[in-house]
Amino acid sequence: MKILAIGDPHGDLEKIKKIPIRNVDLILLTGDLGKADLARKKFFENVERKQKSLPKKEYTKKEIKEVYDEVYDSSINILKYLSTFAPVYTILGNVGSSDAETRKDEKKYKIKLHYLISGINNLENVSLIKNGLRNINGLRIGFLEYFVDTSWIKEFQEKDKLIINKAKKESDNAKRVLKSFRNLDILLCHQPPYGFLDKVTSRYNPPKSWIGKHAGSKLILDYVRKYRPRYVLCGHIHEGEGKKKIGKIEIYNLGVAGHVLINID
Repeated sequence: MKILAIGDPHGDLEKIKKIPIRNVDLILLTGDLGKADLARKKFFENVERKQKSLPKKEYTKKEIKEVYDEVYDSSINILKYLSTFAPVYTILGNVGSSDAETRKDEKKYKIKLHYLISGINNLENVSLIKNGLRNINGLRIGFLEYFVDTSWIKEFQEKDKLIINKAKKESDNAKRVLKSFRNLDILLCHQPPYGFLDKVTSRYNPPKSWIGKHAGSKLILDYVRKYRPRYVLCGHIHEGEGKKKIGKIEIYNLGVAGHVLINID
């Protein structure tokens, strides 16, 4: 089976189109499908404001509409293009909202917004998997959606109680999901295992206090060491793009629209 794995597209259709795609049986994506420049700018602006004890800067109606449109349109365009070559299986990263979150923002801002998950689910030859196991042509592939790991809370010294509580809930759920996967051929996840291809650098202008820290997941690392999937495919920390091994396990951080072709008999 010939599998093409592609890192976080972030809406860069031109870069995606430069990937040679010939006679592949399956395409896997590590999340963050759409372009999120506007959301990223606002997020890091508020991180800096928080560190200076300044109040959070809220979105205007116009800004929230622009953020949703940017993510939705670029995500759908990427998936439509790739699905003409082979079946596409993907997870969501930390870019893009659930339909429930979208509905909440519609009510809050009194505007009509695109529903990303519903839009993806309406596409042909595309499967969006949320914390699920699929047997595809005899291969066991686990799809783990993005979650805030409590190891991230500790590494980045997060003090916000709401974020801390969210991390505990999401980490507990991710632990249950990983345990249910047990032995896999491929683990497709958004963030890397802790300590492997996950170090934050100044390349993408993060807050200065983040530079040099590991943004990977200790839960994923523990799973990989215990159950030893053949491949781990991830993205999220773009400056960590590359390949490493834990024993015979091949770990690929595919960065922004990086790719690897995997042949499995």
